[in-house]
Amino acid sequence: MEILVFALGGSAYGLMELLFRGHTHWTMVITGGACVLTLYWLEEWLMGMPLILAAAAGAMIVTAYEFSVGLIVNVRLGWHVWDYSSLPGNIMGQICPVFTVAWFVLCLVFLGLIKVFAQ
Repeated sequence: MEILVFALGGSAYGLMELLFRGHTHWTMVITGGACVLTLYWLEEWLMGMPLILAAAAGAMIVTAYEFSVGLIVNVRLGWHVWDYSSLPGNIMGQICPVFTVAWFVLCLVFLGLIKVFAQ
């Protein structure tokens, strides 16, 4: 089941990037899969809290992945997959409040759907 969750999460994230940015990178597919798999592993914990808090926790998890992967692929390897340095509140150009809010909204929808359909 974990392989399916990883593959679906990675594919969904890659597709979102294609739709909104016009391109993606293979590292983003892996990162998206890892994020969704982590949320899957934490489902019981996340579903045990109010949806707003679960979405905030999810956004922090995704932001932590984004920062970690950014340090590797953008800073260490210099691949320049993304650069948020022009956005306010960014940290090393790898994360920023604007995208943390976007991850919150995505987690709100994703976890909200799980709450609705799991009942």
